[in-house]
Amino acid sequence: MKRKGFRIMIAALAVIFVTGAFVGCGSKQQSSSEDSKKQITLGGSTALQPLAEQVGKKFTEKNSGATINVQGGGSGTGMKLVSEGTVDIGNSDITAEAAKLDAQKVKELVDHKVCAIGFAVVVNKDVKVDSLTKDQIQKIFTGEITNWNQVGGDNLPINVINRAKSSGTRGTFKDTVMGGKDEKEGLGTTQDSNGNVEKGIESTKGSISYLALSYLSDKVKENVKPLKIDGVDANEANIVAGKYSFWSYEHMYTKGEAKDLSKAFIDYMVNSENNELIKKLGYIPMGEIKNK
Repeated sequence: MKRKGFRIMIAALAVIFVTGAFVGCGSKQQSSSEDSKKQITLGGSTALQPLAEQVGKKFTEKNSGATINVQGGGSGTGMKLVSEGTVDIGNSDITAEAAKLDAQKVKELVDHKVCAIGFAVVVNKDVKVDSLTKDQIQKIFTGEITNWNQVGGDNLPINVINRAKSSGTRGTFKDTVMGGKDEKEGLGTTQDSNGNVEKGIESTKGSISYLALSYLSDKVKENVKPLKIDGVDANEANIVAGKYSFWSYEHMYTKGEAKDLSKAFIDYMVNSENNELIKKLGYIPMGEIKNK
């Protein structure tokens, strides 16, 4: 009888142990699920990246336990990754339609405009030209104009530095400055970020490209020279006044309606309390540009 009682006790303990193991496993799974809801990843536009990172820091300071991961890669990459579900938010300088996604994938995405951003055509410091017309810029990037002396500068070959085809900045440049014309295939070199464009312009005589105003700080202006377009300076005042056309909205795309942490973060991005930071970093708050 004692042996029988002992066996019953062992069996009971085994059941308790197994049940406890399942409960523990369930708790870990639930904890893992809860942790995943406290972090989101954004990817795409390098032009929007600095603002997303700074607002992300402010957001996490106000929301203990939340994690905002911000990555670059270009607008086209952001559109692709959010469409695939690889990132929670795809950052872009252009619309999903302009990114040439599959029509069905475009339907699955929801656009959230969070601010506007301007861009400037920039050249090497040695270039003795301060302003170009749109027509001149178009002819430079299509290879018709190849020397700065053709536009009032010195006898110096023009070296074009372009952005990758997946770049939203390049898409905006094509739509607003190039009049929809394609740049000459294989002309000059290609860089994949604002930082690499700056380095290329600084080190290459006679070079020309374009940069986001959010990147074009006073320190960067020591290395490159921004040009006027049709005699108009690239700045917020001229963009808001409708005098300067090289700008675009900054978009945050979600697959389906934004939910949970993604929604909270996007809502915070457009909160007026961030207007000062948005302008400080070279962007334009939605409230100032929304009717344009």
